[in-house]
Amino acid sequence: MTTDIPEAAARLATLRDQIDRAARLTQRSADDINLIAVSKTQPAEAILPLIHAGQRVFGENRVQESQDKWPALREQFSDLALHLVGQLQSNKAADAVALFDVIHSLDRLSLLSALAKAMEAAGKRLPCFIQVNIGAEEQKGGCPIADVPALIAAARDADIPLLGLMCVPPADVEPAPYFALLAKMAREEGLPRLSMGMSGDFETALMLGATDIRVGTALFGERAPVSRPVPRSGLGMIRNAPAR
Repeated sequence: MTTDIPEAAARLATLRDQIDRAARLTQRSADDINLIAVSKTQPAEAILPLIHAGQRVFGENRVQESQDKWPALREQFSDLALHLVGQLQSNKAADAVALFDVIHSLDRLSLLSALAKAMEAAGKRLPCFIQVNIGAEEQKGGCPIADVPALIAAARDADIPLLGLMCVPPADVEPAPYFALLAKMAREEGLPRLSMGMSGDFETALMLGATDIRVGTALFGERAPVSRPVPRSGLGMIRNAPAR
């Protein structure tokens, strides 16, 4: 459902009030926090009301989806900033460097090499966060905690501007210990920014030092579930199952 401008403005104002209250508890203000509106899967018509309401920083998960909708939006609004907050394949590095302003998911040496090559060819240095697999989850991307210092050193050697660290804590558990660990790692490495916190936990993240929060649902509402057809074999299994 497309959000109208007053509704988008109200959601944005509510969120900014929450950000300000949480930030002030750590002697900061909302101006110190970079709010990234995560617009993955959202069509342009759902993004436009937030732009008209004043939001200027957006985040996307996939390069190809972003290529389909953002060039036209950026032609219309030249002051927008676009962050890649999802996983990046090395073979998409050149496309990402061409389209995005910041990358949050640098997590391995092969991607580092691809990005360095793409930046050299494009003649620009794209700021990056290193994504840390803070919960050591096999199914998630991110650099293993033990390998982070070496990846940071390699990025600095490659003259890739590092902003800080990024993480996505495990789902359905208290995120605070993971945010605290990421903050500790960033301090030890002299990195000033922390990309952590989403719609359900950004206030906790702010209390623990987040500088960049990635918020989608609180601004756009719940995404519609993806409908998937029931496999024919499954229907047959249901029909042929013995009665109990």
